[in-house]
Amino acid sequence: MLLHLSDLHFGTEKQACIRALQQFCQTHAPEAAVISGDLTQRARYGQFFACRQFLESLNLPYLAVPGNHDIPLYHVWNRVFSPFARYQLFFGSLEGALETEHFYILGVNSIRRRYHTRGHISLEQIQWINQQLKQAPPHKLKLIAAHQPFYTPPDDPHGVKDCPVLGRLALETWSQSGLHGLLHGHLHQPAVYDLNRIYRLGAPHPVLDIHAGTATSYRLHQGLPNSFNTLNRQGDVEHYYFDQASQLFLAHPKQPAQP
Repeated sequence: MLLHLSDLHFGTEKQACIRALQQFCQTHAPEAAVISGDLTQRARYGQFFACRQFLESLNLPYLAVPGNHDIPLYHVWNRVFSPFARYQLFFGSLEGALETEHFYILGVNSIRRRYHTRGHISLEQIQWINQQLKQAPPHKLKLIAAHQPFYTPPDDPHGVKDCPVLGRLALETWSQSGLHGLLHGHLHQPAVYDLNRIYRLGAPHPVLDIHAGTATSYRLHQGLPNSFNTLNRQGDVEHYYFDQASQLFLAHPKQPAQP
């Protein structure tokens, strides 16, 4: 099992959700965790420190990528000249790889100060990721973590402004190299879409766009509870929602990817 967390937004965290996540990890022992951005609310030292302490308390290997909230908003000098300094102080590389028994995960930094909300994927990133996917063990599930989603439905008020520049080109390339899915946050709404069908990528298998809700923050959208995702070794996605009565994260029935 792979644990997919997103939009922790430390600085607005809920202690009950933190405790419930720690208990979930003790009970289910996931292979690893992936955190798809917005670890903090305002990219402050104390928020990064608290987030790092929390992730270490899960006792799991983990891979994180930055979100748009993880670069300074009000400190203009830092935002322009060293936007990722605080993130890197606590979490190191902005991109990386994590390999477990059943999963091969690559982290992609889609955050640009010029594209604060939307994000951007460069040609260099597309090429580098593609090489890594081709070299990955063929029997492992190949996944990419990036903060912004690569698809939003037509009726979504966020629309394409929250999908990264060059995202479609990236998908057309990566889908031919065995990519199974992308792990995102940003919208605070769990969902799963089959990008292979939506964009007609021509891949011989589904390519999933896996959206996660906010796991620990008070910044909930549309009345949805706190939530996170898990993936099993076959790539099936399950959403877990925080239940106020039991103070636990409980599984939601599995749902197929939406066309």
